[in-house]
Order: sequence, then C-alpha cells, then structure tokens
Amino acid sequence: MKIKYPIPAPHTLTVEEIFKTLQTDLSQGISKAESASRSIQFGLNSHQSQKKKSILKMLVGQFKSPIVYLLFVAAGVSFYFQNTIESVAILIVILVNALIGFFMELQARSSMMALRKMDISFSKVIHGGKVVDVPSDQVVPGDLMLLEAGDLVSADGRIVECNQLACDESSLTGESFPVLKNIDTLTSDVDLADRINMVFKGTAIMNGNGKFVVTGIGENTELGKITIMVDSATSTATPLDKKISALTRKLIWITLGMTAIFSLSGVIEGRSWLLILETSIALAVAAFPEGLPIVATVALAYGMLLMANKNAIVKKLSAVETLGGVNVILTDKTGTLTENKIHIAQLSFPDEEVAVSIRKGIITYKNEAVLKNKENFEKMTLIGVLCNNAPMEQVEEKKKAVGDPIEIALIGLANAMALKPTTINNKYKRLSEVPFSSETKIMGTLHQRDKNYFISAKGSVEDLLLKCSTIQIGDKIEKITPTQKKAILAESEKMAADGLRVLAFAYREEKKTEKENFLQQLIYVGMIGFLDPPRLDIKPAIIACRKAGIKIVMITGDHPMTALNVAQRIGMLVDNDDQVIAGKELPKMESISKKWREKILSTAVFARTTPKQKLEIVNVYQKAGFVVAMTGDGVNDAPALKKADIGIAMGLRGTQVAKETASIVLKDDSFTSIAGAVAHGREIFQNIQRFVIYLVSCNLSEIFIVTILGFVASGSMLLPLQILFLNMITDVFPALALGLGKGDQSVMLKPPRDPKLEIISNKNWVMIFIYACLMTLSVLVAVFYCKYFITTNPHLINNIAFITLAFSQLFHVFNMSSVHSGIWINEVTKNKFVWLALLLCAVLIIGVYVFSQSRAALGLVIVPANIWLVAILASLLPIVIVQLYKSIR
Repeated sequence: MKIKYPIPAPHTLTVEEIFKTLQTDLSQGISKAESASRSIQFGLNSHQSQKKKSILKMLVGQFKSPIVYLLFVAAGVSFYFQNTIESVAILIVILVNALIGFFMELQARSSMMALRKMDISFSKVIHGGKVVDVPSDQVVPGDLMLLEAGDLVSADGRIVECNQLACDESSLTGESFPVLKNIDTLTSDVDLADRINMVFKGTAIMNGNGKFVVTGIGENTELGKITIMVDSATSTATPLDKKISALTRKLIWITLGMTAIFSLSGVIEGRSWLLILETSIALAVAAFPEGLPIVATVALAYGMLLMANKNAIVKKLSAVETLGGVNVILTDKTGTLTENKIHIAQLSFPDEEVAVSIRKGIITYKNEAVLKNKENFEKMTLIGVLCNNAPMEQVEEKKKAVGDPIEIALIGLANAMALKPTTINNKYKRLSEVPFSSETKIMGTLHQRDKNYFISAKGSVEDLLLKCSTIQIGDKIEKITPTQKKAILAESEKMAADGLRVLAFAYREEKKTEKENFLQQLIYVGMIGFLDPPRLDIKPAIIACRKAGIKIVMITGDHPMTALNVAQRIGMLVDNDDQVIAGKELPKMESISKKWREKILSTAVFARTTPKQKLEIVNVYQKAGFVVAMTGDGVNDAPALKKADIGIAMGLRGTQVAKETASIVLKDDSFTSIAGAVAHGREIFQNIQRFVIYLVSCNLSEIFIVTILGFVASGSMLLPLQILFLNMITDVFPALALGLGKGDQSVMLKPPRDPKLEIISNKNWVMIFIYACLMTLSVLVAVFYCKYFITTNPHLINNIAFITLAFSQLFHVFNMSSVHSGIWINEVTKNKFVWLALLLCAVLIIGVYVFSQSRAALGLVIVPANIWLVAILASLLPIVIVQLYKSIR
C-alpha cells in the first residue's frame, strides 16, 4: 500500500492522524510483508558513510605541490640531457617526501579506525501483532516500535504510548537533562529540543517505556539531515598550507627572475644553450628548499606525538600548526564544558540553604558550612530512595546505571550518607505508585513498613506545595503558612535562576491510608537543586586561553538560562561581551546585516542553536578573519566541526559522527588538553618559522652563488647534484634539529599571531637577504683567494665553493637564535639535536670525499689540506659578523 512519506511535521499530527497517514495500527503494527515492501520502496535506515579518501588518492595527494611540479620538470630536463644520476636523485627526493606525508596520514586514519564501533544493533518492532527483533537498518516508515530504558533509538518517530518515558537527547540538542516525553500534539513552530512527542535516532532512553511509530529513516531523520550537512560543509585550507603556498610562489618568481637574467645575458654573450639550460636546472634546484616538506612533515609529526602524549589524537598533520594560530574557540557546553552528569548542588530546607558537592561517594558542604537541619536531610534522603525507580544495585556497586540521572543522583546521595538503598527498599514494601507526568509534575509512592504506611513524593515545587498541609522544621511539624509557601517558591526561583533543576520533597506517615488517592495532606521537607556541573579542570583552562589572547564562545542547544549560568560559573564572560542570544533570535545568514555580524562577534553564549546555526556562526567568524577551533561531542556539532579551521571532538563521550568529522580527538575529553595543544601548536610554528628562515636563506645563497659563478667562473659553477646534496644533507639535518627544539615557554602569555601574516614577514625577508649575502660573500672570498693565491684549476675552485658553502650553511644554524638571547647560551646552543645534526653533516661531507664513487657522482676531486683550511675559515665569516652585530646591538 502507498503511504505519504516523508511526513513534513509529524509532531503536529495527532496519534490517530499518524496511524492513518502511515497505515499502521497500535496493536498490530504493519505486517512482515508490508515491511519488506516498504524497505524496497524507501530503502535502508542507514546513512551513506562519509566518502573516505582512497589509499591511491592519499598517495597522489602528496605530489600536488608547485615545488614538486618544478622538481619534476628539473628531473625531466636532467634526464633529457642524460644526467641520469642527477635526475634519479631529484626523483628520490620527491618520493621520500611523499612517502613520509603518506604514512603519517595513513597512521592517523588507522588510529581513527580503531576508535570505530562496529556493533550491529537490533530494534523491537511489532509486526502483525508479534514483537520481533529487526536489524535497525531494516526499520521502515510506519513500523510500530517498542522502547524501554537502556534502548538506543534507531529511527525518528511519533510517540503514541508512553509511561514515564524520558530520553537523553544531549548528543542531538545539547540538553543536559533527560526530556520527559508525552503523546500531546504540538504546533509547527516548536523547536527540535521541545518536541516532546517525538523520539530521534541516535538518542538514548533513560527511563520508562513506550511505543512510537517510525516517521523518518536514513537521511530523513534529524541525524541523517546533519550527516548530509556534514558532507556538504567544505573544509578550508589550513593557514600553514596557505603560508607555504605563498612562500612557494615567491620562490618561483625569484627563480624565474634569476633564470631570465642569466639566460638573457648568456644569449647576449653567446654562451651555449646547453650551459644556459644546465644553469637553469641548477637554479631551479637551488631555489627550492627540497628539504622543507620533509622537515615540516617531521616537525609536525613530532608535534603530533607530543600532543598524543597529552591526550590529543591529531588526524591531519597540518592541524598541529593550525591549532597554534587559533584565536577563537567555539565550544559546545554539554560534555565539553560540563561533565554531562547530574550532580546534587544545593539543599534547601525551611530555615537553611546549603551548597554541597558529592564526589567519589563523599559529601562535602561548601564554605565549611555545618548542616543544622539533620532531621529534614535524613527524611529527604529517605524520600529520594523510596520515590525512585533507578537500578539501585548498579548504583551501589558503582556500575554504569541506566535510568533517570536525577534518580541516580539521589541514590548516590543515600550512598554518601552511608545508607543502603536496597536495604531501605526491603524494609519499605512498595504498594502503589503515581508516576511522574507532564500534567501532575509529581511522582508519589506508597509503602508499608510493619503495620505503618509511608507516603513519599517528589516533583515540581509549585505543584507539590499544593499537596502539602504541613511543614517539617527540624524535629517539629507545624501547619504550613502562605508566607512560608511564598518564601519556598521565591527560593526555588532563585535556585532555578542559578541554573539548577529544582525538585521538592514531601511525605506522610499513617496507620492506614487509601491506596489510590494517597498524595494528600503531605508534609513538606525541602528542595534539592540538581546541576550538570562544570568540569573540575575547566576554569584554569579558560583562564589560560584568555591569557593567550584566545576568545571562548559557547554554542549549545541547551536552554539560554542554563547556558548563561554555566558561562558565569566557569568565568567565561568578560565585561564587553553580550550575554546570550537564543537561536530563534538569529536572522537568516543569507541576509545578515553588518550590525548583526558585529553582534554575533561580541556575544559570548549562543543557546538553543540548531546544527545549521552552529555552522553559520563558524562561517561568520571565519569571514571576520578569525582562525576558528570548534569543540563538541554530539551529532549536532558535526557540521561545525568540519567547517571550522580545527574541529576538536571528545574521544570518550563523543559520538562517532563527531569523532570522524573532527581534525583532533581528545582522548580524555578535557578542555585543558586543548590549551596544552594550542601551546604545542604555537611552539611548533615558532620552530617552523625558524627552520624556514634557515632553509630559505641557505637556498637564496645558492641562487646568488650559482648566478655569480655562472657569470665569472662558469667552469667552476656548482652542479645541480652538488646543490641537491647540500639541500638534502647540510640543510635538512640542522633544519630538522631546529624543528625538534623546545619553543619559547612563554608562548601562552602572548596574543595569537595574525593569521593574515605570511610565514616569513618583511622583516624576516630582510634578514634572509642579509644571511644569504653573507654566505655568498664567504664563498666568493674563498673562491677568489684560492684562484689568486693557490690554484686556477676549475675543479678545485668548484670544490672550494662546495665545501665553503656546506660549512657556512652548517654554522649558519647558530644565527637562528633570538636576537635578545646570549651568544653562547641560547635556545639553539641548548638544543642537543643541533649538535648531533652538525656532527652528522660534517661526517657526511667528509665522507663523500673519502669514497671515490661518491666523489665521482657529485663531480668532486681530492682537495689539499690548505684548501680545506681556507674553506673552513671562510665559512665562519657569516656567523662571526652576525654574532658581533648581536653583541653590539
């Protein structure tokens, strides 16, 4: 039979209309044959998983770089002129760099594969009047499904029958407390978080039981819509990628300029085209720091390992550096800033209010308060145990219990008071129960102990007070007055304004009582304020981020007052922040005004936001020039996690969708790990900037030397393979040592760097030019000294240029210390990797002269000791000049 599907707004339909629209029945459901037919018609209840980059695409992606393209051209030209060794060497450099990036990305993907849950779930469905277990992906529209505590909802649906049904929707909406469900019909403008007659795929049943009719499967569920949004959200290029691309473009123009000058002069002077092409190849090889991708990859991989040790799994290498540039963190509330666990925060009695904390089964009274009203407290604890449907044995044994978290917290209170909930329940036999409902807002139970009856009740303060005729104050019970009721209501409103969920408690003891209408003439005892508390480590982390110049913004699906209260508790608000904006107040982003953009950028808390609005807020910040980190653990966070420059998911509580989408996964779910990761990111950027300056200055000196020698001593010009050796040996290892060094320990006391600035500033370019000129000068001094005082042999002159440049580049690493640091003791000289790199490079340089095969491959000859001495002395010239400048500055 044909049915109308999808249904636009099932929450607006009555139960009867749902049955009629989807051609199903409350007792029979649909038949097995009809289920099979609808499965063919509407497909499986599953989502297309995010498209994974194939292994081949991952490998090919490592070759997509302008540097790589030009090196391929240089290798091709070398091969054309039968310089096979040179061509192969260039190709090996390209391949090594690609393999390093490929294996690091593959390892990160493998780590995420290990986090995936592969369980196949089943759902209880009524087919032809019989309850059957059906694979969740085979559920169809119109199926009548059963729900009970502990179930994971496998499809969206309209509730048609329920008994104390409460659902944890925090992963979808951000609501901390379980949502009590009913079968009432709602209006079309009700927010997703307030659709209390619906259940949604991926949420969990915490309490009660019920039935619902499936109204949405697969991509027509709220979860499916978010999945589509995630797939359509585009990831932006990382700041490091952009900066290296900009640097590459500059190097390309420098190379083309120098090549054009040399070629033009060569044509004018009548030089051979072979010499011009060979020089052009040498310039191409000299211009690009072939070791840069390798060093950057290893430095980022090292940062990845450091972050992994600090509980942050980095899925993409470039995310390590990007995190260091973050200047705003947009964070979810539930499970990220808070524990996503309900705690008792305040006790209120007729003449006393006490803030409390229960941790690891121990109750403490804040501000060293002394509890005066012990009688009321003991009675309230007893009521909390008796008027309770939580699995007490599991709570007592400290197992993860399924049930209403408020009721679980009440059992935890009894345990902290050294009471045994199971023993209490055995003494007080339950005879009857009035379940909590959205109409009465009260739960009551009737118990018998020996020959006496005990009535316990908890619920809404306003509604429970209507059932109370007396009040207990210590060991006295007296008639409750209107003034006392007014004071109790005022106190409950104050507690609610502080972000607490408030329940009142009452009881009555009788020799005899009615078993039906027993919630009358109750004795009021007091109130408890419940809270999803901020994580214990969150406040110091917020302070650390603020000192580092990072703005923190909360974006949640929870209630505005709850969100604002959490922000106040953790010290997130600053004086110039607008307080809170609810999602329904936000305009459509397609037509957003400049005034609204400014308002969004100055607001600290966004509440009742949809996944789409979270995505749009991220976009507003990015368009304003911010580097955005987005944290979250729910399905509703996934689109924004993907859109942000850095998406950070919680590893323990995070949904699989969130973890798959994020760039970084926190193993301990701690916001503190974010602050630590940002610090590592900043240190790594400093190191990257340091070794980029080192490498580019070395390569620029090679360009100058090749060009100058091409004019004045073409027979002694450095060969492409010699330059490649320098770039991959004498440049790479010192640069790598700089990349692995410890950064400035005060990085988190400084503001974030401007994301618009390039990796090398104009000031840095001036220093690079000076460094390059000094290294060029050292080579020219050695070359001309040898030419006029020792030998005119072009091979020996080529060798002295090679040796001088090699050692001047090695010693140049000491010029990378801070201008304000000491000459002898600084961050470079204290870096053990630098000394190891220098020793290794010196051995390798000398080693190529020892073996005839390596000498022949590089075009080298045996060099007399006096030439070695001249080369070493000349190579010290740049470091002496720079250090003298630093000392007198």
